[in-house]
Parts: sequence; structure tokens; C-alpha cells
Amino acid sequence: MKIYNRLSDTVEEIKPNKDNKIRIYVCGITVYDDCHIGHARTIVIFDVLRRYLIHKGYDLTYVQNFTDVDDKIINRAKEEGKATEEISSKYISNYFEDFCKLNVMNADHYPKATEHINEIIEAIKILREKNYTYTTLNGIYFRVRSFPNYGKLSKKKIDELEEGSRIEMDSLKEDPLDFALWKFSSDAPSWDGPWGKGRPGWHIECSVMVSKFLGNEIEIHGGGTDLIFPHHENEIAQSETFNEKKLANLWMHVGMITINSEKMSKSLKNMILVRNALKKWGANILRIYLISSQYSKPMDYNDEILHEALQKWRQIEHCNYELRTTKNNVNVEIAEFEKQCNNYLNIFMSSLDSNLNTSSALTSFMKLISYINNLSSSEKLTTAMSTLALPLVSTMMNIMGIKIIDINDTAKAEIENMIELRNNLRLEKKFQDADELRKKIFELYNVELTDHSKYTSWKKIESVEFDR
Repeated sequence: MKIYNRLSDTVEEIKPNKDNKIRIYVCGITVYDDCHIGHARTIVIFDVLRRYLIHKGYDLTYVQNFTDVDDKIINRAKEEGKATEEISSKYISNYFEDFCKLNVMNADHYPKATEHINEIIEAIKILREKNYTYTTLNGIYFRVRSFPNYGKLSKKKIDELEEGSRIEMDSLKEDPLDFALWKFSSDAPSWDGPWGKGRPGWHIECSVMVSKFLGNEIEIHGGGTDLIFPHHENEIAQSETFNEKKLANLWMHVGMITINSEKMSKSLKNMILVRNALKKWGANILRIYLISSQYSKPMDYNDEILHEALQKWRQIEHCNYELRTTKNNVNVEIAEFEKQCNNYLNIFMSSLDSNLNTSSALTSFMKLISYINNLSSSEKLTTAMSTLALPLVSTMMNIMGIKIIDINDTAKAEIENMIELRNNLRLEKKFQDADELRKKIFELYNVELTDHSKYTSWKKIESVEFDR
């Protein structure tokens, strides 16, 4: 599998380390608010990458941190008259609630910055001993111009980077690009450091947690494109200074999301929270939307695009239930069917191998879905075909992280008994009673029926707010 490496500006093969492991670190969220759809895109894209690498048999360790000490958290705590720990705990809990619903696999580790203060202090000591830092009344800073090749990730010269976003303003700094390793403060939360009371800077937290949980020269480091500068650029500078080794071999970044072609921001009041999007569309539709564009490019969020994802999901639902409920036992040659299915599967896999091209993979998957649905509607789908196709469809769906709603055995038996009763009513030409029973099945179970020439198939429809 190959991925675009922003550091080398080329598409490179993902290579395991000498222990045949792939280590991935993704910069997580700063826990001062609920997650929005932009966070969801990054997390879902890396979830698909992880699922695919696991499918290919790689041994993975996946780490995603929580930044739980930050000025934004402190400001939110002051606004609400609460402790910072209360704020961070609330939004970490909300994170797990949201992304469990979005069917995101749990990371192997979720380190928090506040749990690694001692390690952060030790890393700063090393940087001070190597004379890469200086101290002001406000804190300890990393001297950026002392690090060779600063800007190698963002591909900008150091003087150009001064115009970059998210640079900490402090008139006491020697250079605008220099960044805080430790901020002096006696206000909570703060810790005793050898140089004075305070709290760590943002960038040093991730460097320390990468090193602790994954070691040096990890295989993949990633996050959103907004983190390239200054966060990831600064991580490289400090990590490669105190470890004297390369931080990561591959740097992978996910593009931003706009809302109806506008930048998402609180000032424009157009933030789409994950929990609200889930309520409106459901997990499967959201995931289909989030993987429908090449991951590194920006994408727009609007009802028209989400409606297209909904239509795709309805086709996928139909296909899955047709495969599960077909009773067409006609003995026909299925060599051509098997060939077509494997062709779509191979294109799906090769698309993901080629820089995680989820858009192309999704297109191939939907062609397979349409192919099967067309066979079903023309009464040509057999049980033998279903036995062959269902595992392939399930494999592709699992990699994309989408799944059919589970129905317990009791409900399934009740649905099929009611279908049998309805079919008997139709044989007796009691069509009005049969129609009433169809409606009742839908009202009770949200199940739609499809009448074939010799049997009736059914599917459970995932209810979404948009439908109502």
C-alpha cells in the first residue's frame, strides 16, 4: 500500500519496522468543546486506513491523544465557573459517545497531556541542555532558527512561515516563530517544574507521547491539514532535537471541510457538530459522505451531497437484505457472476492501495451493489450467488466501517411469520388485508417488503431524521 508522504512530497509504500509493526500516531482533539464534522473526517479517514491495514494482515499500534491542558480549556472553565478537569472530562466522554456511534474503532492508547507532565519536563531539560531554548518572563521557548531544515514539512522557507497561522504572539520572544515549551503560571492547572511553576506548551505534549507509546521513527504520523504548520513542524523540530532521530517516516494529512462552501467557524455560526450530524443522517450515511472524496483535498458539507450518500446507503441496504433473504434456488452457472464480483473487489482493494483512494473504492463498491440489485430485480439472483457475494460485500463494508442494523432472532422470526401470513392472504386474494399487514410490518419493525415471483424478501430501513 502506498500513501502520499507530505514530508517527501511523493507517494511512498508503507513499510513496517524491523519488528514487522506499523505504528500510527494521530493528533487528537483539544477537549474544550464537542467534536465537529471536520474532526470526524480526519478520524474516519484514519479509521478506514487502520481497518484496511488490519485486513491486509499488518500488526498495528494506533495512538490518538487528547490535549487536556490548553488555554482554550482554561478559558472555557473560567466562563462556566468549573475546574479544567471537569471541562476536559466532559468532552472526552462526549468524544467516545459520538465516535462509538460513528462506528470508529477504539485506539490502542488515548494518552492525555496531563498524564505525562514528568516526561514533558524531562524532554524540556534535554532541549535546554542542548542550548535550543531560552527563557523569558512568560516561559521557556524553543529557538526555531537553531533547528536545521525547519519548514521541511510545510515546504516553506523560514521567513515565509512568519506569515503562517496559529503563531503564539509574545513580545518577549526572540523570534515570532519560536514556540513555548513551558508557560509560567501559578493559576490552575499548573505543575512545579525545575525552572518554575507552569504548564506545558501544546507541541511538546505530542512529541513526548509519540516517543513514550511508539518510540522513534514511527511509520505514520497524521492529522488534519491545519496541523501541518505550526504544530507538526514544531513537533519535528523538538522531537528530532531531543531524540536525535527522525520522528516519522510518513506524514499523512486530511483536508478540511467547508459548510455550503464557507469556512466552518463559530463566528459564522455554521459549526456542524458530530452528534447533530449523526442525529440527522446516521452513522452509515455520514461515513459514506466522509470517504466520498480524496482524503487530502478539501470537501464541502451540504444537504445535497449528504442526500446522495443517503441514496447510496439505501441501495446498500437493499443489496444486503436481498443477499440475506433470497430463496431462489435455481441451479445456474455462476462463473461469470464470481468473475464480476472479484473484479469489483480487486478494483476496490487496488484503489485503497493507491494512496487510500476511498472515492474510487466506493465507486467500485457501488457498481457491485448495483450489479447485484439488478440481478435481484430481474429474478436472476440465486442462493448460490448470495453465498458467494455476501462475504465479499461484508468485507468491503467492514473496511469502510459501514454496517447493517442488527436484528435479533426473535424479531426476525416474527417478521418472517408475518410475511408468510401475508403471502397466504395474497394467495387467497385478500389483497386489502395483505396491504394492511405490509403496513403493520413497516410500522412495527421499519421493514420494507419486495415481492418476487416465488418469494418475498425484506429489508430493515435505517431511520434518519432527513426522511421525516
